Amino acid sequence: MSDEKFELRCLNSLAKVIAHQEPDSRYTLERATVLKGEVFSFQVAYRSEQLVKGLRLEIASPLTGNLAIRKVGLAPSELTLYGDHDGYVLSDQPGLYPDPLLPLKGGGEIALPKCWGAFWVTLDLREHAQPEGLYPIEVTLLASDGVQVGSQRIQLQILSASLPKQKLIRTEWFHTDCLANHYQLDVFSEEHWRRIEQYVQTAVKQGVNMLLTPLFTPPLDTEVGGERTTVQLVEVERDESGYQFDFTLLERWIALGERCGVQYYEFSHLFTQWGAQFAPKIMATEQGQLKRIFGWETDASGDTYGKFLEALLPELDRFIQEQGLGDRVFFHVSDEPSLNNLESYRTASIRLRQFLGNYPTFDALSDYEFYAHGLINTPVVANNHIDEFISRGVDNLWTYYCCAQYQQVSNRFFVFPSERNRIIGYQLYKFNIKGFLHWGYNFWYSQYARKMLNPFVQTDADRAFPSGDAFLVYPGEEGPIESIRMVVFYEALQDLRALESLESLIGRESTITLIEEDLATPLTFSEYPHDPEWIIKKREKINLLIASR
Repeated sequence: MSDEKFELRCLNSLAKVIAHQEPDSRYTLERATVLKGEVFSFQVAYRSEQLVKGLRLEIASPLTGNLAIRKVGLAPSELTLYGDHDGYVLSDQPGLYPDPLLPLKGGGEIALPKCWGAFWVTLDLREHAQPEGLYPIEVTLLASDGVQVGSQRIQLQILSASLPKQKLIRTEWFHTDCLANHYQLDVFSEEHWRRIEQYVQTAVKQGVNMLLTPLFTPPLDTEVGGERTTVQLVEVERDESGYQFDFTLLERWIALGERCGVQYYEFSHLFTQWGAQFAPKIMATEQGQLKRIFGWETDASGDTYGKFLEALLPELDRFIQEQGLGDRVFFHVSDEPSLNNLESYRTASIRLRQFLGNYPTFDALSDYEFYAHGLINTPVVANNHIDEFISRGVDNLWTYYCCAQYQQVSNRFFVFPSERNRIIGYQLYKFNIKGFLHWGYNFWYSQYARKMLNPFVQTDADRAFPSGDAFLVYPGEEGPIESIRMVVFYEALQDLRALESLESLIGRESTITLIEEDLATPLTFSEYPHDPEWIIKKREKINLLIASR
């Protein structure tokens, strides 16, 4: 084994190690700085001339107790991107792309002949405070017989300053039904609750602090006339006298969220997607039988659904106040309405405001008219349509992206370089964005929820959305498997927090000046540096400046 030729390189977290491509030297890592309370990741890329089994990576460092090692897995992508993309991509061809961060195998890993592979190493300083100082990290790759086939060293400097608490509100839509269906569990069985808690814990660990809460089965990405598996936390009973509501399951959901560290709860949409024209699927017990009482057949503006909301919303308001959640709850009307739906959205918004006027309403949208008409107080604007809202000085502005945001702006598809994912931290800071929303934490369906998919095999919602849009986590046997995209986005949130820390020391104007001092044009959501070294060096400068103050 000692005669085999191995190559070994330490790379930063922005590298995407493609099996058949030589790693770009811009990602080479020799030294880095971190603030206290930060999570730091790097990669160990390797290549062998021959097929080698049983590879093991060993780390020697005073920081070993805080280190975790995972294998960078490859995931297939058929629909990588749409044909009119902007060229700022790794590739636009179907293939295997690095994404899932897999637990290590007991018998070691495999080096494929003449192919690059990688380990992902994470140092988590959130729970393990370390004194400031320079720490060596020795990386050694061992063959199955214990013979060393490669070694590298990096130096990590822990600085005296700490990252401040995250201010940004972040939600990644949590699809409770996908957990039940993938793991073949009865909805809200004890095992389902256990899985829910696993996935919420992972989300919170990666900076998700708002949880999509299914009062009723969320009317999201559902085929017109179709329906998704029922996940309804509010139990309803209907008789001649009207409606009665049981919030026991909702109370358990909130208690789970509190255990996991959730800060905000967004109640699922009370009207269907793309225009608020129909009611969501709602189940009720009537004369001892559980049946659907509302759905695609229900006119959202009709009296029948109106009377239901008149009965529900005051009771729900009372529950929220009793739980002490008055300033931690958000409501949705309808997801991604267009101007063609302005009047139906207006009707729905007014209907909710009668009962929920004290709570923020927020929805993903692109057209300023919805805000101009006072139909929403917290606009969540696509990052390729946000300039108009910024130029008009809209306060309390959120942003989002999904499959349609693939030209010029930041996003996190498989084939986008990781710096295109991470740059959003600087953009969120400069434009004082209050929240970030994404629809796909664990959407393991095909488009319109027509069928379940194996997300390790089909990553593009059955050739509907570019790979990387529909989910951030994979369903492992023992629990959620994180992705490179998820970890890098959390690094963007750390950049945001570091900038907020710097602002507290030198002021906002000086902080923005520092961001833009070496840019040809001011930073916007569509104009930003494409060089990964810019992000690394800029963060390094921010860290050192914070520590010096």
